[in-house]
Amino acid sequence: KNNEAHLHGAIMTERRILVTSALPYANGPIHLGHLVEYIQTDIWVRFQKLRGRRCVYVCADDTHGTAIMIRARQEGRREEALIAEMQRAHERDFAGFDIAFDNYGSTHSPENRRFCEEIWRSLRQADLVVERNVSQLYDPQAGTFLADRFVRGTCPSCGRPDQPGDSCQCGATYTPVDLIDPVSILSGAKPEIREAKHLFVQLEKLHDFLNEWTQSGDHLQPEVVNYLKGHFLDEPLRDWDISRPAPYFGFEIPDSPGNYWYVWFDAPIGYIASTQQWCDRHSGRNDDWWRSDQTEIHHFIGKDITYFHTLFWPGMLKVAGFSLPAKVHIHGFLTVGGEK
Repeated sequence: KNNEAHLHGAIMTERRILVTSALPYANGPIHLGHLVEYIQTDIWVRFQKLRGRRCVYVCADDTHGTAIMIRARQEGRREEALIAEMQRAHERDFAGFDIAFDNYGSTHSPENRRFCEEIWRSLRQADLVVERNVSQLYDPQAGTFLADRFVRGTCPSCGRPDQPGDSCQCGATYTPVDLIDPVSILSGAKPEIREAKHLFVQLEKLHDFLNEWTQSGDHLQPEVVNYLKGHFLDEPLRDWDISRPAPYFGFEIPDSPGNYWYVWFDAPIGYIASTQQWCDRHSGRNDDWWRSDQTEIHHFIGKDITYFHTLFWPGMLKVAGFSLPAKVHIHGFLTVGGEK
């Protein structure tokens, strides 16, 4: 009986930990760089569980965006068929390396759409969303606006040909509109400049909160704290472009027909949606994980997506009344001979 009472007390006061890894993109297979992250996260989760802590590890496929739409079109099938096949391959490869998720979902799920709508309403109610026209390159043959990576041309700075739409080997950065003789890699056509309405989140209105959250406490590594201070928070934060015009594979924005949430809006919300799926299977409450000071949320990510998880994501969570991460664990890249 004493042992039972002691055990009951331990259960009542146990640490409750929710763990996520970055969502792998559905446009390609799992590779060695991915596994660096998922294996280290899995080891951390197994350690917490061995210590008797209540630890749940969720992840999902990141399924939206122009790249998925273009690939599905080139392969002559629906996006849903493509992402379903990729998810099966991802889950098979993770299982082959003994990575044990408690739930592995998809950003193209009813749960994710619901939480996107909830967070979007909160952003609207907080008066953080503005609309304005953006000039973008448009492929008249492919019938789509072109993301930076779908444009190549001559660098306006050094004159080097066949450079991507956002940066050159010489170190110059620019927008695709600045390229000399730009070409669409989708069709080879010369892109046109067209205007389209985009929706933006005014992150600067959250500057004080983000400054306080990133610069205090121990939820970020010291070098990350310094990076954010030196590269972002020392000046006004730029508005975050949160939408893309049709055609686009994603969730259409309910109060802005013809516009879709940008993939980086709905991807991290996939953490919450995947948790909801786990709760539905275990008769749990999502708020016990995402709106409770009794739960620690731990994100494991690579350094290339730092500002999404330390500026955009905390801002979204704060405005919508969700818990903030206890820790964002940020790792570097796996390199061989200095190459990623």
